[in-house]
Amino acid sequence: MDRLAEHYLNLGVLATYGPGIVAGLWVTLATAVATVVLGITLGLLMAVVLAARVPVLRQAVVVWIEVFRTLPQLAVIIVLYFGLPYADITLSPFWATVGALGAVLSAFAAEIFRSSIQALPPGQWDAARALGFRFRGTFFLVILPQAVRLAIPLLTNRAIAITKGTALGTAVSLPELLGRAQSAMAIAANPSPLTLAAALYLVLFLPLVVASRWLEATRVTPR
Repeated sequence: MDRLAEHYLNLGVLATYGPGIVAGLWVTLATAVATVVLGITLGLLMAVVLAARVPVLRQAVVVWIEVFRTLPQLAVIIVLYFGLPYADITLSPFWATVGALGAVLSAFAAEIFRSSIQALPPGQWDAARALGFRFRGTFFLVILPQAVRLAIPLLTNRAIAITKGTALGTAVSLPELLGRAQSAMAIAANPSPLTLAAALYLVLFLPLVVASRWLEATRVTPR
């Protein structure tokens, strides 16, 4: 046990490198929040375009969804950070990571919203029309609120999976949690910083996992 504690819970190493690793937690948290806001907002907008059936916009959205559901997140980050400067667009490591992860999340979010909209019974549309609602009123006042409620558990799961990709930001020198822990481990020649990083990931994501399971258990399907 002493050897285990010496290697993975070395208090001297944690005292030296802990503050820097905790600072990385705030970078990870900011990146995750920005990714979720960007991804879900774009995904919802694309789902609205798909529901509106505007031919040109619909095709553009379909291409976006298929491309970003297919590409690896790391490849998108690298393209945004190293490729865009050739088009005179320079992104910081933070915004390159957020833009890449947000684009990937938006593709999955759009599909989740679309499937949630399609899961609603056709009678919802018919009832709204019978009450005199046109498409816009029916969609935004009747259909979309119910679809969002249905989509929340799936969105939570997908957001957790994708925002853990903030660690990929180390490829473009984003000073996030895992990158700082790996640097500290290399300098100290001791894996204790990774133990701290793992504990902080649990603190950050475990409440979201629990919330996702609770939402899944309490979800009510519209009749």
